[in-house]
Formats: sequence, structure tokens, C-alpha cells
Amino acid sequence: MPVDTTEHAHGNNYCLDHPGLPDPALPPLTRRQADRMVQLALTAAAGLGLSLTYRGDAALVPADRSVDEPVLGLNNLARAVGHHEEDRWPEIVAEHLDAIVKQFRAGAPLPPDDPEHELIQRIVARDSLPAKWTADRPDFLPGLIAVPSTDDGGIITMFLEPADLGVSRPDADRFGLANLRRLQDEVTYVDDQDIRIAFVSGQGYAASRALVLDTVLRESLQVQAAPYGVLAALPARDTLILHVIEDLGVIPALGLMLNLAARCYARDPSPLSPEVYLVTPDLAWHPATTAPSDEPPLRLSTELEALAARLATREETH
Repeated sequence: MPVDTTEHAHGNNYCLDHPGLPDPALPPLTRRQADRMVQLALTAAAGLGLSLTYRGDAALVPADRSVDEPVLGLNNLARAVGHHEEDRWPEIVAEHLDAIVKQFRAGAPLPPDDPEHELIQRIVARDSLPAKWTADRPDFLPGLIAVPSTDDGGIITMFLEPADLGVSRPDADRFGLANLRRLQDEVTYVDDQDIRIAFVSGQGYAASRALVLDTVLRESLQVQAAPYGVLAALPARDTLILHVIEDLGVIPALGLMLNLAARCYARDPSPLSPEVYLVTPDLAWHPATTAPSDEPPLRLSTELEALAARLATREETH
């Protein structure tokens, strides 16, 4: 069954758009905006006593080519400032650079004193980390892995070596999931033509809450049972998008969610995946479509096609 992603394209409104073509290295900013942000970042770095330059590749690097560090990535900063008017950019860029440089100068954070109560499981994009760090970690979803982390006042540290924590990997993952379940969500509902979409946000682990989706449904959405499952998307670090399936409204809901997920993935800090998934009542995750969302035409996946047929039969008999 082909999927219509145009009828609900007004979902674009939920992620800020900018006119003009994006800068190839720093989307969603235009070339002019990217140039301005880079200059602001260089000025802020100089004010912190760093001699850096920009040679592309979305990072500030040492002006002296014989020096290896610091290298300050600008991808998330570009996505962050893209949500604000340009007159706020100097303040945002200065605060961002100040926080990064302070963390760099403080050195690597120490392992937590109490891993059992401090570790929080976190979903990250596999390609955002060096391959040798993640080679032995399985995917949670294609291209996404879960790792134990800590949150110290908004400074996130990931621990990929259990030896650094003094615990086994299974224990580290178990501690991380238990503490992830204890986090609180903010839920915003968007209703459109009898379609209800839930946006889970409120903290930097919002997308990671997909790892404990049963808890999110029960405690945050107040859904005690989802007999037909849910549609789920985790486009970026701070956003989990959900639709509890009740009837054939799942088809237009899918179109809306594909648009929302794609725009958030393109513009929000720490992008994860633009895909939408069908999560069954027993929490098995399946693609909702048969092709990547940027390669039309899309069709329903085998699993979602079968569910739609069940829902159609149910509606005919009621």
C-alpha cells in the first residue's frame, strides 16, 4: 500500500524551517547564516584564549596545524541556533563554546561513584562515535546503539568500557535501563482530523525512553494497553514521537509522522533516525515502511500491511 506523506505535510510547522538552501556542512543553516555562526564561534573561542580556525567539516580546529586539539564540532550548535532569531545567536554561541571549553580543560570526567544509581542508558547514532568504540555493541535499531551514560548538570558522559566503571557490561546496561525508567517525561499532544500524535520531550533522554517504551506508555501517556501497538519515531535526542494505534487512522498518522520525523531529524541537535517504526504489543520493533523515508515511493511494511488488513476487517464487522 503506497504511503501518502503530503496530505499532512503541515507537520513541517513543528520544526523550524529557514528559507534558502542549507549550508552543505552545517544544515539547516544557509551559507550566509553558517558563515555568521562560524565567525561568532571563532570570536568566542578567541575570547577564551584559543587560537582556532575553520576549514570546513563543521568543526573549529587549531590554527597551528601541528596541534591536534581541541577540535570543537559545530553540528549541534548549528541546529540549536537554527531554532532562534539571529539577534540571540551571539549569546547562544558564547554560552555553548564556554561550556565546551570548560569541559575540555577539566579533562575526562571521572566514572560515577555509584554506577547502580547514576548510570542512565542512552541511545546514540553509531556513526557519531569512532567505529572501534562501538564494534561490539548491537544495534537497538538500524544505526542506533544504547550505551550507559551519566548526566552531570547537563554534561553527558558515555561509558563504553565496563572496566572504567568497575562493573560488568550486563550490569551497566541493567543499571542504565532501571534509571532510565525513573525519568519523567513532558508529553504534548497534537490532534488533527481524529489523529492524535504524542510528543515526548522534557529532557535530553527523551528519545532514549524508547528503550523503556512500556513505561512511557503506561506512566506518561496513561495507556494501560495498546492491543494494536504504536507507531514510534526517535528523530533526535530530545524527541520521541508516538501514535497509539486504534483503527485505520494509523495510515494518515504514518504520513504525518514521516514528515515530522524527517524535519526534526534534519534540524534538531543530535539527530538519530528519520524512520518511523511499528512497535507491536509485545514491544517488537519493525519498520513501518519498506524503503528509507528519503527514497519514494514508500509502501507499508509487511507487518503494517497485515495490521491494516486486520483493522479493516474489524471495522467492516462493527
